Amino acid sequence: MTDESFGQPRLAALYDPLDPDRSDLDAYVRMAEEFRARRVLDIGCGTGVFALLLAERGFEVVGVDPAQASVDVARSKPDSGRVRWICGDATTLPPLRVDLVTMTANVAQQIAGAQEWRETLRGAYEALRPGGRLVFETRDPAGRAWEVWNREASYRVTEVPGVGAVESWVQVTEVRGPLVTFRWTYVFAADGQMLTSDSTLRFREREEVERELLALGYEVEGVRDAPDRPGKEFVFVARRPWSGPAVGGRTD
Repeated sequence: MTDESFGQPRLAALYDPLDPDRSDLDAYVRMAEEFRARRVLDIGCGTGVFALLLAERGFEVVGVDPAQASVDVARSKPDSGRVRWICGDATTLPPLRVDLVTMTANVAQQIAGAQEWRETLRGAYEALRPGGRLVFETRDPAGRAWEVWNREASYRVTEVPGVGAVESWVQVTEVRGPLVTFRWTYVFAADGQMLTSDSTLRFREREEVERELLALGYEVEGVRDAPDRPGKEFVFVARRPWSGPAVGGRTD
């Protein structure tokens, strides 16, 4: 399911103005350059910030996201024609052979269901050329990041051009094992409308992620620290082997 904040047009249009600092993406640009990638698939591309950063640097980019409203925002941006946009997910991709697959920010954790997660990893594997890499991040559960997701810590008022003042805050509504559910609330001063968006993130242990990657045929090259959140996140780098059995261990 698509969260309202990504699928509702009025909220999708707020995504960039409410989160203008995307310096967290710099590390992913550097990795794309480090790995000498030419073709990149960005899963969960949202409003296209990272995809367009790459395209500006000469990469061939495919951005895929299940939220039509977010893809529409991406397509409305300058130079959006440099990117191939797809409304869908990793399980519905056309045939691709890319050098790098990325899932930035919360994307990997938003894929909360076990089967959905395996299918996403499988779809990424099939999109990679042999030797290509998958890179994504997920918060270390030991950091218990959700403990500061409350109104007191998150409340703010943002003046959005063409929209006016928007109040926003987040509140955790449930913690159940590795699943954390929370609600964002937005209030538009111009007309008083209040909109909410519920999200669930899955906090996976490092060993759990490594096992899943290996079971699907990946080689785990390493687990890096996130420069913008040192000690709080795992950044996984996995490779599709140059040769070997098909994804999931099949030989047929």
